[in-house]
Amino acid sequence: MTEAANELVMTRVFDAPRELVYRAFVDPDELAQWFAPVGWSVPRDSVSVDARVGGHQIFTMVNDADPTQTSPVWSTFTEVVENELLVGTEDVDMSGGTSPAKFTVRLEFHDEGDKTRLVLRQGPYSPEMENNARAGWESSFTKLDALLAG
Repeated sequence: MTEAANELVMTRVFDAPRELVYRAFVDPDELAQWFAPVGWSVPRDSVSVDARVGGHQIFTMVNDADPTQTSPVWSTFTEVVENELLVGTEDVDMSGGTSPAKFTVRLEFHDEGDKTRLVLRQGPYSPEMENNARAGWESSFTKLDALLAG
């Protein structure tokens, strides 16, 4: 990421141990239950995760109101420390197959008492895209809160 202004940085505290929050990102069954903003979902059969350096995280977000609107995501892990860190590169198709956007994402999982502080860094983004990405993550994290509470 070349300019900090183009990097989305978010911190969120989840009411769950670090291991459970980490697992929600690398377990295909769990990822399918929470990932994607409200109004979108991730079909379980679209999810594949191999959480190791050189491994992948692949899934497709589908618009609930119009299932013809999809956003496939292909990620390759460049750093993995179980229950602590996930770093990778992402290709996200937000254009209907014409030109995937390329991002770097870094997820840090920190103990916060009996809770977990997640630090997310993702980009580069244009200012408009950063606002949309922030809203999407916040919406997804609300769904993750519900999953972790269950």
